[in-house]
Amino acid sequence: MTDQSGTPEPGTPEIDPSLEGSNVDKDPDEWVTGDEPMTGAQASYLKTLCDQADEPFDPKLSKAEASKRIDALQDRTGRGR
Repeated sequence: MTDQSGTPEPGTPEIDPSLEGSNVDKDPDEWVTGDEPMTGAQASYLKTLCDQADEPFDPKLSKAEASKRIDALQDRTGRGR
């Protein structure tokens, strides 16, 4: 986070600009753990998005599949972006 002057607040981690294109932006299909079950946080948020978009929720998605589904539903619902 930054204060009103744009200066990072103490203790706030900054993303190094040289990391652009690194794992910070890695495609979910390339995640080492992408085939593991989605996390609890993913499941909770995905369930919310599915409810808002009147779409079915699939609790058996992998981490990578859930991430892609979240991105698609965020675009569709206008949330989170």
